[in-house]
Amino acid sequence: MSIQIIKAILLQELYITKRSLEVIIDLFYFSVINIVVFGFVFIFLSKDNPQAGRYLLLGMLLWEIIRVTQYSMSVGSLWNVWSKNLSNMFITPLSLREYIVAEMMAGVIKALLIFMFVAIISLLVFQFNVFSMGILNLSFFFINLTIFAWSVGIFILGLIFRYGTRIQAFAWGSIFIFQPLTAMFFPVSVLPNSLQTIAYLLPATYVFEAARESLTNPSIDFLNIGIAFGWNIFYFLLSLWFFNIMFSKSKDTGQFARMEG
Repeated sequence: MSIQIIKAILLQELYITKRSLEVIIDLFYFSVINIVVFGFVFIFLSKDNPQAGRYLLLGMLLWEIIRVTQYSMSVGSLWNVWSKNLSNMFITPLSLREYIVAEMMAGVIKALLIFMFVAIISLLVFQFNVFSMGILNLSFFFINLTIFAWSVGIFILGLIFRYGTRIQAFAWGSIFIFQPLTAMFFPVSVLPNSLQTIAYLLPATYVFEAARESLTNPSIDFLNIGIAFGWNIFYFLLSLWFFNIMFSKSKDTGQFARMEG
């Protein structure tokens, strides 16, 4: 695996992010707007139900880690498809492993920068200090949510490589299916029993449960964090397996070559 090739892909991501108004709006603008809107809801609810307000704002802050990471991975590939550059990239010595690793790294960098930015906004404007949970807690949350977003991103990449731009809406729309299923704004007990079963199959659910608990008890919830990590490893390996199948079918059917037509 070439470090220089990975750095080149990251540099491309930097140029796309800096020069594309669409990416700036989708990442930075919507993240800031979400935090501002939920920040005012937090202030409103804090008068009668402060716990609910804190749950909402905390959920939205952590959700941005998932959204930004997955968006960066999926839409980053689509930019190469739209610019008819994806096949050109794979003519070079670039390997599939290097490409995926670079996209994963780009997602982490963007998610970390945006999370820090909106966390500071929530602290300065709304006096909600997410850092009070402890840096180690936040690190565990960030790592688990990032791996979950990687798994979703790799899964969508597989669909894009297999079916092309016909399913491009999945790149920025499918992740929101997980908002209610992971109980990001409320305890899992609020969900119907059937949906609770699904929720407990998703690693992000355990992260949000642990995060809400840490608002009042900043000690590390090793049980929920450990379960989340275990599910994350399973889904990450599953997503890689799925991607390899989709990529092979894309080459066999000629879809990869036709994708930029």
